[in-house]
Amino acid sequence: MNNPCLFRWIAGACLVALFAASPGAEEWPVSKDTGYRGIWYYNQKTNDEYVYKYSGGLGTYCVDHNPFCVYAAEVNKTFFVYGGAKPDRNTLVHMVSYYDHATGTVPRPTILLDKQTEDAHDNPVIAMDKDGYLWVFSSSHGTSRPSYISRGVAPYNIDRFERILETNFSYPQPWVLPDGGFLFLHTWYQGGRGLYWMTSPDGRAWSERRVLAHIAQGHYQISWPCGHRVGTAFNYHPQDLGLNFRTNVYYVETVDMGKTWTTVDGRVLDTPLTTVDNPALVHDYESEGLKVYMCDVNYDAEQHPILLYLVSKGWEPGPENGPRTWHTAHWTGAAWAIHRLTDSDNNYDMGSLYVEPGGLWRVIAPTETGPQPYNPGGEVAMWTSSDAGATWTKARQLTANSEYNHTYVRRPVNAHPGFYAFWADGHGRRPSESRLYFYSLESDTVYRLPFSITGETAEPEAVYTEVR
Repeated sequence: MNNPCLFRWIAGACLVALFAASPGAEEWPVSKDTGYRGIWYYNQKTNDEYVYKYSGGLGTYCVDHNPFCVYAAEVNKTFFVYGGAKPDRNTLVHMVSYYDHATGTVPRPTILLDKQTEDAHDNPVIAMDKDGYLWVFSSSHGTSRPSYISRGVAPYNIDRFERILETNFSYPQPWVLPDGGFLFLHTWYQGGRGLYWMTSPDGRAWSERRVLAHIAQGHYQISWPCGHRVGTAFNYHPQDLGLNFRTNVYYVETVDMGKTWTTVDGRVLDTPLTTVDNPALVHDYESEGLKVYMCDVNYDAEQHPILLYLVSKGWEPGPENGPRTWHTAHWTGAAWAIHRLTDSDNNYDMGSLYVEPGGLWRVIAPTETGPQPYNPGGEVAMWTSSDAGATWTKARQLTANSEYNHTYVRRPVNAHPGFYAFWADGHGRRPSESRLYFYSLESDTVYRLPFSITGETAEPEAVYTEVR
C-alpha cells in the first residue's frame, strides 16, 4: 500500500442553488469505446524548436486534477478515468474503466461524455464512496463550459452513470473521508484562480462554495487525504505578471471537513488567505527568483506531510531556464526539511510520491531525457529514499528508447502494487496518437493498455520489462 494513512467568501445565492441536489438525476447515454486512446493537447506556441510551452499526450493531465485512479479491495479492481480521444478526431471524451487484478484484463472503456473541446484542462477525475459507487467529476477550463458530477448507478460498475449536477468548476480534487462525506477542493475563475472548497454528506446535496485562498492572481494546488485530514499545497501567481509566473510554496490542512483550516503546526487560519506573507508559507522562492511547479502531497508514518515539487528559472522550455530541480519538503514535527531529489528538463515533468511501510519513500516520474528533449515528460524513472528524502537513489529506469515522451505519472488512491502508477505518452512537438500505461510494482513491469479491442476484454501488453 502506498500510504500509511489510506486515506470567506460565499459565492452568492445563485451559486448555492447551482450546487443543490438535482431534483431527478438522469442517466448519461454512455457507450463503449474500441480501445484506449488518450487526448493530445498543447498550450501556448513558443515559435522556437520546442514549439509549445507544454504539449503531448495529456490524458492524465493536469497535476491539479486528482485522483485519476482508486483501488477497490472488495472487488480487486483499480478503477480509473482519463481524457480520451475519438478515433476520427482529437476531441476530448471522458473515459471510465478498470483493471481487474484477478484476471489481468481490462474491459472496453466506457465513454461517459463528449466534452465538446480539445482542451485537456477539462479532463475528469474519480472518487469512490464508502458503498462502492463511482463518482466522476468532469472539469472545465474556466467558466465558458459546464462541469458535471456523475455517479455510477450500481456499486463497482462502469456501465451506467447518472448525472447528479451540472455546474462549473476547474482543477477538481474530490476526497471521500472515513465518515463517507465529500470534501471537494477546486478552483473557480473569479478575478483569477481562487482556491475553493465545498462539502457534501452524500455527493448529492452540496454546501455553498467557500474560498480558501486568493492571493494576487490565484494559485495551483495539489492535495491528498490522510484519515480525516486533508492537506493541500499550493503556489501563487504574483499580481500583473501573468499566469506563467508562479512561485512560493504554501501548505494548509483541515481535520473537520473545512470548518477550520490550520497551518501544519495547528495554528488556525483566517480564510481566505489573501496576503503573500502568511503563516501557511513553507518556503519563499519569490525572493530567489524561482518558479514553482507543484507535483504531489503524501504523509509519513506520523502523519506528517511531505510535498513534492520542482523549481526553475523561467516558464519557457529549453536549457536556458534549467535545471528544473525536484524537491521534497517534509514536516518533521518542528520544521520543514527541504531536500533536492534530482534535475529534469521541463517544468511539466510531473510525477508522484509514495510512502511505504517501513519508511521507504518512492518517486515515479519522467525525470530522464526523452525522445523530445526539453518538452514535457520523458523517460520514466523510479527514485527511492530511506532517510526521509535527505538522499535519493535512482533505483530503476522504467522506460527507455521510447517513441514519445511519457507524461503525468499518477498515483492511485490506496494503490495496489499491480497497478501502482498510471500515465500517458505522446509526441512533444507535434500532434500524435497517445497511449495509456501503468506500472506494476508487483511484477516490475510497465504495461500498455490496448489501443484497440475487438472483444469485450483484453490483456494489457508488457512493453518495458528489462530496463534498468
